[in-house]
Amino acid sequence: MPRDDPETKSDMEPIDNDDLCPMPDIAKLIGGKWKLIILQILIFRGTKRFSELKRMIDGVTQTMLTNQLRALEADGLVSRKVYPEVPPRVEYTATDRAMALTSMFREMHNWWVAGQR
Repeated sequence: MPRDDPETKSDMEPIDNDDLCPMPDIAKLIGGKWKLIILQILIFRGTKRFSELKRMIDGVTQTMLTNQLRALEADGLVSRKVYPEVPPRVEYTATDRAMALTSMFREMHNWWVAGQR
């Protein structure tokens, strides 16, 4: 078979057609230090309140955490639930779309561990 046959291409070969590469869009959704950390916590540790996330993420400011959570919510990766209590209780949960990133996070972990050997 010719090398250009899609059936013979390796998963490791680059995509030749830039129009097919979603990387710029993916980077907008999950790019940046804080979004990845937020998603990792919500995916692997479950639903968290704002204050819990703030305590778990070393160095993030309240404003930055708020902005990143709003962006993740707008992109459909995090759902926000407000409870009608005083003071208000707000919980954040990874959506099904975010949960689909679980294997990516596991692969990044494996990559890191392999590089430490």
